[in-house]
Amino acid sequence: MPLIRITLSENYSAEECHKISQAVHATLIEDFTIPADDYFHIIEQVNPSQLFFPDQYLGMKHDQGILFIQIIAAMGRTREQKQKLYKNIVLGISGSTNINPQNIIITLLENSKENWSFGNGELQNFNHI
Repeated sequence: MPLIRITLSENYSAEECHKISQAVHATLIEDFTIPADDYFHIIEQVNPSQLFFPDQYLGMKHDQGILFIQIIAAMGRTREQKQKLYKNIVLGISGSTNINPQNIIITLLENSKENWSFGNGELQNFNHI
């Protein structure tokens, strides 16, 4: 794991969605040391009228290019690892697309390993967090 949900406007192209997903995955491999085949992403494209946000929040300006990245992962990373992950996700996305870094909102939800089943209704044993 982790499980990634990316929610953004349907105005984004399939190519942009792919680049966003790839940037997030590459950063998770590097900064959270997940296996390369641990690739579970859901991209939800919605009508722009379904995205609600302020024009500015905490000094960040947002516009219709806003996107939300939700990461669900097992507990065990340090604050420093999380800070590095957030920064590198934004650098990866903004480096491979024209997306404004201020429009990238990231949330990390943590749970314990026993809260995951990857098939057959079984609680698998995995060593990476």
